[in-house]
Amino acid sequence: MIQTERALQEVLEWGHSLTGFADEHAVEAVRGGQYILQRIDPSLHDISARTGRDPQDETLTVAFYRELALLFWLDDCNDLGLIAPEQLAAVEQALGQGVPCALPGFEGCAVLRASLAALAYDPRDYAQLLDDTRCYCAALRAGHAQAAGAGRWSYAEYLHNGIDSIAYANVFCCLSLLWGLDMATLRARPAFRQVLRLISAIGRLQNDLHGRDMDRSAGEADNAAILLLQRYPAMPVVEFLNDELAGHMRMLDRVIAKERFPAPWGPLIEAMAAIRAQYYQTSTSRYRSDATI
Repeated sequence: MIQTERALQEVLEWGHSLTGFADEHAVEAVRGGQYILQRIDPSLHDISARTGRDPQDETLTVAFYRELALLFWLDDCNDLGLIAPEQLAAVEQALGQGVPCALPGFEGCAVLRASLAALAYDPRDYAQLLDDTRCYCAALRAGHAQAAGAGRWSYAEYLHNGIDSIAYANVFCCLSLLWGLDMATLRARPAFRQVLRLISAIGRLQNDLHGRDMDRSAGEADNAAILLLQRYPAMPVVEFLNDELAGHMRMLDRVIAKERFPAPWGPLIEAMAAIRAQYYQTSTSRYRSDATI
């Protein structure tokens, strides 16, 4: 696999063509991307004879890291207002349609989308990635608007939106695009779609539980724990959300055990389910509970 420092430099060189892009976006993308790829590396080797895609291919690896960095950047564009609303709208249009951004300062959007289109093992994955990006951007906008507005979502509405705003669908689709994981075919199976929703719900709950203190300190209301406390001040929200998380995990385990999806989906889902303990806890800035706000 590409050396960490070289990979980070390549992501930074690309990312600095995006207004508001920060070193943190690249650092966390490379760390998170390495965690995922290391967990599924044996399975990627198992399928390489079929796909011809080398798990150690540096071009593919850097493209994956850049997509992760893009997701972090888009998240902060919404939460932190890194760019003006009209700029964000143009960026979302470009990324969701796979066309150059109409405004200057965002050349990296077209560069990344063009590279992924060219690298796609299955063109269906690229079309799906555009669709997933549109869903991700819409969910970020909806969550930000709801948290800043007078109206309050129910917990069910929040979790429904949070499944898209956690961006796991983008992560999985990008992996499939680059290493031929046949996600487009698997999506036709109801059980696989159920797995995607369950692991995304798990990711959202893990993210909110892990980040609740940081979000509260930063005045961020787009968090399940904070939302529930606002509605029900006496509610034991941590216990409730941990019960919800455990229930989603049990449902996921049952589907995985019954369906036995092809490699590398088992190890990949397991890796994402374990991310709270194995990635969030060691995050240098974004996810550490003791990070400076």
